[in-house]
Amino acid sequence: MTQRPRTKFRSLDGLLLLDKPAGLSSNQALQRVRHLFRAEKGGHTGSLDPLATGLLPICFGEATKIAGLLLGASKAYETVAVLGLTTDTDDADGQVLREREIPQLDAAAIEAALVPLRGAIRQRAPIYSALKQGGEPLYAKARRGESIEAPEREVQVHSIELLERDGPRLRLHVECGSGTYIRSLVRDLGEALGCGAHVECLRRLWVDPFRGQPMFTIEALQALSEQGGEALEGCLLPISAGLSDFPAVTLDGQQATRLSHGQSLQMPAPAEPCEPVAIYGPAGQVLGLGSMDGGGLLRPRRLFSWASASPT
Repeated sequence: MTQRPRTKFRSLDGLLLLDKPAGLSSNQALQRVRHLFRAEKGGHTGSLDPLATGLLPICFGEATKIAGLLLGASKAYETVAVLGLTTDTDDADGQVLREREIPQLDAAAIEAALVPLRGAIRQRAPIYSALKQGGEPLYAKARRGESIEAPEREVQVHSIELLERDGPRLRLHVECGSGTYIRSLVRDLGEALGCGAHVECLRRLWVDPFRGQPMFTIEALQALSEQGGEALEGCLLPISAGLSDFPAVTLDGQQATRLSHGQSLQMPAPAEPCEPVAIYGPAGQVLGLGSMDGGGLLRPRRLFSWASASPT
């Protein structure tokens, strides 16, 4: 049997806006595109369930240093909730636990059930989730049949709106903060309506700060890879694109050199302390992340590998 040649990986830095397909875990999708780009190092910024599609930002190389910041960004989703059926995973991939009759519901009744799901709310995570308990993901415990008390935490739901109703199906638009489970929102909406519900399909539309920017499917990336490296690399965004929502400070050559040696710098005092701060060199290249106190003292926190090069 002929073995496929092993991928020869390379150093590569940048951000990819992947349109994740249904049926793959976020890590499986990451590994597919990492091999296409032959990137030595890669990570993603927040898991999507295998059932879900849509925007999964991928970080290559030095971009992995900002993955944690992107993980905390606001996000938007479109989902279809099916009323009358609850499942053990709170989505269509799970086993049906209970079927209930759907009561007569008008738009006002549905809106009344949505109101408590907006704003700062307490939410219990699905038992099939990547949240860890005792160092192990909840889904691993659930698959073994262990009894699980999923944690409850506060999340921010900026908006949740009914777009369309088609029989038992409700199409919803959700904009929310970090850590919000759409499956939990749909589960809780179903309970509020008295009939239960689960997620039939889910698509992530955007993640800040990448609203309105094009996503690339694995199939499109595969086609580009057959044209050569330059065509594929044209899909990458610079690391600075992921920092556009953060306060920025630009240094001259001497300041950049001092920063690269780990020194703090005295800068003009900001209106208020800020962390993180995106730090740029004199040529406009992002050098890394820092923090600035109320007196204007800029401290380096996490610098990119090229920050130690002589500024130009």
